[in-house]
Amino acid sequence: MDRQGDGRSEISDEEWARFSEEIAREGADAPKEPSARARMVTARLRREEEGRARSGRRRFGRGPRPGAGDPPGWRTGPAWRETEGRSRRRLKAAAAIVVIAGLALVALRPELVIDRLTGKTEARREARGAGPSAAGPDGPTLKDPFRGSPAARWAEGAAAIEVPAATAVGGLGEAQVAQGLAKAKQFLVASNLDPAVLRGERPRAALELLDPRQPEVPQRVERSLAQPGTENSPVTLFTRFDPAEVRPVGDVVKVNGSMRVEAGEPGEALVVTDYTFVHPMTKGDGSVQRTIVRRQVTFALLDPARWDTTEGRLQLRRYDSEWSNVQCEATGGFLHPDFPQEPPRGTKASGELTDPYDRTGPVHSEGCRTASRS
Repeated sequence: MDRQGDGRSEISDEEWARFSEEIAREGADAPKEPSARARMVTARLRREEEGRARSGRRRFGRGPRPGAGDPPGWRTGPAWRETEGRSRRRLKAAAAIVVIAGLALVALRPELVIDRLTGKTEARREARGAGPSAAGPDGPTLKDPFRGSPAARWAEGAAAIEVPAATAVGGLGEAQVAQGLAKAKQFLVASNLDPAVLRGERPRAALELLDPRQPEVPQRVERSLAQPGTENSPVTLFTRFDPAEVRPVGDVVKVNGSMRVEAGEPGEALVVTDYTFVHPMTKGDGSVQRTIVRRQVTFALLDPARWDTTEGRLQLRRYDSEWSNVQCEATGGFLHPDFPQEPPRGTKASGELTDPYDRTGPVHSEGCRTASRS
């Protein structure tokens, strides 16, 4: 029956029933592409609406009124695609904003990514939880006493003191020079790496390598050990710590330096050594400080046929030392590590700021300087 006069569609009740069943089969809960029948019905309804519009049947101020039997939202079949497209565009825009913000953050603070890749992030977390041992995010810890230090890449212990090839020098034969080089290394090891000496004990092995017939030097060394003072301290030649105050962190000492031979006076060969020793020390409370000692020691090898000397012994021609991250006064014949978590004790350092790992210049044996790093 034609119902066009009252604004309704001329579709029969049977067609509406089939249309409703089709919609139900297509799924009312999730928007889907309309079926062929639904598209046919939709097209037919659209033609009828256009026909009514051409006949002037409009409601005042509005567009064509949907038929009373129109299913809700039938005109919005394709809208879900537009909505989904807009949602995807919004998601892509939001993702782009996040990526841009992340790139900007990396540009401003690249260490956030670098630290994550290199493991420094975890190191900083350990430092924050290590109590007084952490002198900054890259400071030494009990587990890693050389962290953040150039010494982490240095060789360790006696193996780091390499003896050069021996040649005849200053009237001494190759065998004599080779023996002198070996003894010079033994002295450096005995005076700076021997655990007993580091604990403050008498440096017996080092003393036995010195020539007792050398004027004044043996007596001065013995006096510094028996009656240590600020002007005559054994630490100018031996690395010693007070065992009641500190102890080494582990048994590794990092070493870097060089040794060479040059001619002296006739019948004399000079072994010139320049080494830096890095000693991590702790007070037993978790705190760690690296004491850095640089020594320039020149040994004389003498020909017994020309000099008054004890064969097979070393004479000291010159020795200069400097040490960093310790108190200015080596009282009691010991080096006293200056821990950054504690207030400074004794004389305050007044010299210029220096890098204790810089080996390009001479040893600064005068004054008490401030180290730029541990």
